[in-house]
Amino acid sequence: MDIKELTSLETSGKKTIQELTIAGIIFVFFIIPWIIPSFRVMDVLAKIMIFTIAVASFDLLLGYTGILSFAHGMFFGIGAYSIALILYHSDTPSGYHIFLAAGASIAISVVISLMISFFSLRVKAIFFAMLTLALAEFAHILGVQWSDLTGGADGISFTLPGIFNFGQTLGTLFNTQINGRLMVYYFILVIAVFLFTGMLRFIHSPLGRVLKAIRENEQRTIALGYKTFRYQTCSIVFSACIASLSGILFAMWLCYVNPDSVFHTAIMVNILLMVLIGGMGTLYGSLIGAGFFIVTENWLPGLLKSIAGLASDSVILANMADRWQLYFGILFVLVVIFFPKGVIGTFRVILDRRHQLHSS
Repeated sequence: MDIKELTSLETSGKKTIQELTIAGIIFVFFIIPWIIPSFRVMDVLAKIMIFTIAVASFDLLLGYTGILSFAHGMFFGIGAYSIALILYHSDTPSGYHIFLAAGASIAISVVISLMISFFSLRVKAIFFAMLTLALAEFAHILGVQWSDLTGGADGISFTLPGIFNFGQTLGTLFNTQINGRLMVYYFILVIAVFLFTGMLRFIHSPLGRVLKAIRENEQRTIALGYKTFRYQTCSIVFSACIASLSGILFAMWLCYVNPDSVFHTAIMVNILLMVLIGGMGTLYGSLIGAGFFIVTENWLPGLLKSIAGLASDSVILANMADRWQLYFGILFVLVVIFFPKGVIGTFRVILDRRHQLHSS
């Protein structure tokens, strides 16, 4: 057996492992609501799926194209407000309103992302990041001030149509209530799998390979004859559309939006942290980053309070339990120290070193 055959077998083996891993993760997300019929668990899983898509779309920009855009979270808010406004102003919400919201959010995202590309890609590095940060902050301020449209700080509450209505109940099966929220959960699962698969095909396409070349050495890519501006624009537009769709899923899960929950720059910072934790340029790391961040955010405060409850007389422990963000910061620093390229990126480096040792 020659080297080419061995390489081919190794590649096919890696693909098989990846496919089995993905299938296993999907099965876990599918079955957990039946094994653990808890709203809190389902809420955490739903948010992990939603932010996995949002983080993966940002990774297309930062990890695969080398573009740092702080306006990415703005598209998340555009998607959320698209479905919120359409359903809020509909007398009788129907299923087609969801697809109408998806079309509207994509159209708006395409227009704005093209404007960002044409006006902001002319500058490089930190200047591009600062321009997009200013645009994101403007969107947040506009959302707060334009209260007639966005509801201002009070936000907008709306009702989902048909089987997605949270008041809809179809009975109980295996101690799990089959209701509108469960239907929304599985809708999020199906759409998340569809969008993630689409992003995988995008990065493995010829266009995706050019984007990687631009990230590594833009000048060399230009010398090879590629118009990098066009490819970077495609990356910005595609990732913006995916982010807006993840915003729709987020709004559907909460049935409520306000400017602080979807337009605030803290959303963008959280997405950036999730990318760094999972690993830039890995795409699969988005699931690790989103899972780590959301699980920590939801369960670390309760865990600290439980520990403080064991020593109820200690004022110091009680005060430390209320400052769970400090411990999250420590955990993040530890992740950066022990996984400098993110969790997935560091494991890839370790596996590549072992492969080189065995091959030599």
